[in-house]
Amino acid sequence: MFKVKPLRAEWVTLIASLFLLLGFNQVLWQHVFSVIPGDGQGLLLRLAFALLVVCAFNFILTLLAFKPVLKPLLITLFMVSAGVAYFMNQYGVMIDVGMLRNTAETNATEVRDLLSFKLGAYILLLGVLPALIVYKLPISYRPWHRELLSKLVVSVACVATLGGVALVNYQGLASLFRNHHELRLMIVPSNYIGATVAYAREQIGSASMPMRLIGEDAVRAKSAQQHARKSLTVLVVGESLRAQNFGLLGYERDTTPELRKQDGVIAFSDVHSCGTETAVSVPCMFSNLTRKNYDATQAKTQEGLLDVLKRASLDVRWKDNQSGCKGTCDRVTFVDVSNLTDPALCANNECHDEILLQGLGEMIDNLQQDTVLVLHQMGSHGPEYYKRYPKAFERFTPVCKSNALNQCSEQSIINAYDNTVLYTDHVLSSLIDVLRSKQGQVDSAMLYLSDHGESLGEYNLFLHGTPYMLAPDQQKHVPLVTWFSEGYKRAYAVDTDCLKQSTSQPLSQDNLFHSMLGLLQVQTQVYNPQLDLFAGCHPAQAAR
Repeated sequence: MFKVKPLRAEWVTLIASLFLLLGFNQVLWQHVFSVIPGDGQGLLLRLAFALLVVCAFNFILTLLAFKPVLKPLLITLFMVSAGVAYFMNQYGVMIDVGMLRNTAETNATEVRDLLSFKLGAYILLLGVLPALIVYKLPISYRPWHRELLSKLVVSVACVATLGGVALVNYQGLASLFRNHHELRLMIVPSNYIGATVAYAREQIGSASMPMRLIGEDAVRAKSAQQHARKSLTVLVVGESLRAQNFGLLGYERDTTPELRKQDGVIAFSDVHSCGTETAVSVPCMFSNLTRKNYDATQAKTQEGLLDVLKRASLDVRWKDNQSGCKGTCDRVTFVDVSNLTDPALCANNECHDEILLQGLGEMIDNLQQDTVLVLHQMGSHGPEYYKRYPKAFERFTPVCKSNALNQCSEQSIINAYDNTVLYTDHVLSSLIDVLRSKQGQVDSAMLYLSDHGESLGEYNLFLHGTPYMLAPDQQKHVPLVTWFSEGYKRAYAVDTDCLKQSTSQPLSQDNLFHSMLGLLQVQTQVYNPQLDLFAGCHPAQAAR
């Protein structure tokens, strides 16, 4: 039987460091080659960068290269890195705490959409096979005192090499890291290890903090309490719908034909999201923190918009066809409709968004108090856009019917995505039809706001979740749409003619918290009229 000569631990860590850099970092090297020229000086800078990364990897692995630790550590690194490398190569994503948070808070449906034979091949070839080699590889260790001395020598050599390379190439490396902060989010495995540490710290911090109450003084204005009829305000939280492909905002394709025919629909053209992933955007838009001051731990440990509305004696309900409300609805009525078995709207453990409208008419008929209903859509969630709409809405063809978006034509991806927008148009228009049909008995309004946008291959990026400062506008520019019944406009003094004159004003998800308070005439110290998009067209609030 063939036997392999045992290797010293320091050789194993060096080989592993080289394999980590070369085997899992295709995206990193493609980007490095694109930002560093291929002339003589550029080649030296590329080599210096590679030496820095290898030495840093080797230094860390050397410190951990003890007999009970080294093999389990390398096996884990190879297995996880294989999966991370696949998603980075497939979708152009970068790994930071936000992306990890989004991954940790996803659901089974979204996970299934991402599974593929290609992912299995990555796991097998870059994960399982190297892990088996490490498992079988004989590693020789010296007595503990000599082993420590060896680690000290290797560590000093790594630090010396790092220092030497940095000094010799200081100007080029300093410029590279100063101008390309994205590089640190592309280096596997340090990117996901750093993100994991940050996420764990965030979770531990939030678990140890008590829930902070806000808007404890919240009360509705007397005029609102004296309305003759009950009201229903429906807030629709969209998913991955970008403004660029929204027909009402000037897209070359009419992806919103039904909304275009609805009287009273108002679309705002310059609205930006708080984040580029649901796990940030949803908590942020329902908080009073604003994007600039947003902190995930703080958002998780303090009340938000729905708590304040509930405290002001409104009935607040959340109906979900997605992966949950990310903590924003934990203290209000919650209904999950994503796994229902309606034969017309549900299949393969997911439902189309029309499921959110089921029972709405009956709910209105039995309304006992002024109510806020949040509908959380599956919307345009990728990568399998073709699953997000019924076949009847496949107007734009051919469509990409794979989760390997980089293997589909650009037009087929756009076609599938535009069909999801077309279906969202139908869902929103159908919602307005229901509200309009009941406006003789209940004053009603609809607000639609997408959580974030989506990349469809621009700049070799797909899906969403790119760190905000690096994300293209397609992932941040989102549509906002409103509709008010005649009775609602009278009861809440909403001047829609005025609103139509301000549809191009710069807005963001920062405005939602205060706009909802202002619209519903909730009086509280946490209300900021400067962030109320209705304030200038809402005499009842402007006078406060």
